[in-house]
Amino acid sequence: MALVTPEYQLVEQLKSNKNIDLAFKELVSLYKERLYWHIRNIVKTHDDADDVLQNTFIKVYKNINSFKGESKLFSWMYRIATNEAISFLNKKAKHLQVSNEDLQQRAIEKLTTDVYFEGDAIQLKLQQAIAKLPQKQQLVFNMKYFEDLKFKDMSDILDTSEGALKASYHIAVKKIEQYLTNN
Repeated sequence: MALVTPEYQLVEQLKSNKNIDLAFKELVSLYKERLYWHIRNIVKTHDDADDVLQNTFIKVYKNINSFKGESKLFSWMYRIATNEAISFLNKKAKHLQVSNEDLQQRAIEKLTTDVYFEGDAIQLKLQQAIAKLPQKQQLVFNMKYFEDLKFKDMSDILDTSEGALKASYHIAVKKIEQYLTNN
């Protein structure tokens, strides 16, 4: 969907409370699908992604006045979504009294019964390989491979240098290739 209102005007409307409902509705319309899939790649299940997406938009709404415009609005929202997804996983793992790795494995095992999962056996294997990566490598791989984000945008979102992100992506790809070759 094309940006109907320029980003800076949308932010101004959200901050000034002028047409805030309309501006927020446009913001949600513009970013909900991209943010949903970003979150879904982290938390794995549709229901969890929906919950985290809702929390993300609540946080964006409540904190729009703290957005300084030093990055793109999209980057700022992605950072919130990423942090919300990670916090969600950490809380869920703690509640279930399992490690984050065990939680990831359970989520992957449930994917086959998730009516919203459209992947085949190969996609499932890829998800299993990704789940074996450390969290930062998972994020970087998902953002580059599935969302085709530029390293510059990832750098803004994850507050990490582009060089470190490229290295993480390269290492993640090698580990995934190795996992897929061995399994």
